[in-house]
Amino acid sequence: MSSSRSSSVSSASGGSTSSKTAQDETIASDLVVTKYKMASEITQRVLREVIDRCVPGASIKDTCIFGDKRLDEETSRVFKKDKDVKKGIAFPTCLSVNNYICHFSPLVSDPDMILKDDDVVKIDLGCHIDGYVAVVAHTLIVGATREKKVTGRRADCILAAYYAAEAALRLVKPTENNTAVTEVIDRIANAYHCKPVEGMISYQMTRGVIDGEKKIYQNPSEMQRREIEKQEFALHEVYAVDVLVSSGEGKPRETDIRTTVYKKKDFIYQLRMKSSRAFLSEVEKRFSLMPFTLRHFEDEKRARMGVIECAKHDLVEPYPVYQEKEGEFVAEFKFTLLLMPSGQMKITGLPIDLDLYESEYKIADSDIKQLLTSSTQKKKNKKKKKKGTGASGAAALDNVEAVEDDGDEDFEDEPDPVAQKKSTKSKKSK
Repeated sequence: MSSSRSSSVSSASGGSTSSKTAQDETIASDLVVTKYKMASEITQRVLREVIDRCVPGASIKDTCIFGDKRLDEETSRVFKKDKDVKKGIAFPTCLSVNNYICHFSPLVSDPDMILKDDDVVKIDLGCHIDGYVAVVAHTLIVGATREKKVTGRRADCILAAYYAAEAALRLVKPTENNTAVTEVIDRIANAYHCKPVEGMISYQMTRGVIDGEKKIYQNPSEMQRREIEKQEFALHEVYAVDVLVSSGEGKPRETDIRTTVYKKKDFIYQLRMKSSRAFLSEVEKRFSLMPFTLRHFEDEKRARMGVIECAKHDLVEPYPVYQEKEGEFVAEFKFTLLLMPSGQMKITGLPIDLDLYESEYKIADSDIKQLLTSSTQKKKNKKKKKKGTGASGAAALDNVEAVEDDGDEDFEDEPDPVAQKKSTKSKKSK
């Protein structure tokens, strides 16, 4: 569940009012794109490593600690000589299971949870290089195999979230607007008799800011409906597109689990307690305006004390642990998207193996089918093709690369293993 955006538009690495500097900090600059890609490579690598650890008997606490450790290790290896380039965790590793929606990242002193077969696990994490953020979220079922398929409401919400994310990928582009994305997510969730989690927001990102000016609302609450502005996407913008779908009502509720993830706001207030001032000073130095967990502090007890006064005076923004009704399931897919002249560049996010999931529901809407089979890349002017060299038809969704998305996807029928083998051979022969 995304918390309300802070009023900050300042950079984690310092800002400038000149238009040239502003232009240099967007993906119109090749160097900026390179930094986004570096961050995305680390984020993707660590996500895969965390996925590998999500097995029956695994500790959620240990897995979160492992994810954060790997993000720190990998980011520390780049730009070693340039001390002015800040880098590190942009979103701490969270593992939210089954009806828990998001932000579960226990402290060392907190009770642990152990993964078991059939758990629906949502992994959320990210890093930044010089303030350029790459975040990701992925959902998996512990112990799922092709011989032991995922069925029922688990499969319904995962397929709904995955296809909704794929549709959003194709709609977040210049000249399109946020309300179109909101609508298509709702329609796909309904096709699977599911609900988008109410109030979830996807944000535009800029240097040092993960929750920028433009927003994409998902299943907006009554209050949000009154506030929503129709906003058009533009070239050279960056978005963290986050889709969460519930098998239940989609109504998030705060739990009694301790909040451990926070983000500093761009706000000044003179704190009274020395421990609070020391805590805030460390946050500014280490994390700037990026989300962090209290687990990142050497003295966890003092951090827990210091954050209380900071939160009371609105200096930090909490990310509470939310939940759905007991017995329901929530799936999440999040990716980082760059709007480039050549089309949408999806730099984070992994595909799922569709052979693992079996739902009684299908997408029947012809408009959505057409959208999901469309390409994310702009068509180039080509010479006349020879006969027989045209498109070979829609391929299975799990054949599509997560980053280089060609849009050729089959979202209604199960993939043909024979066709997949032929496709693989033809690619190798090129």
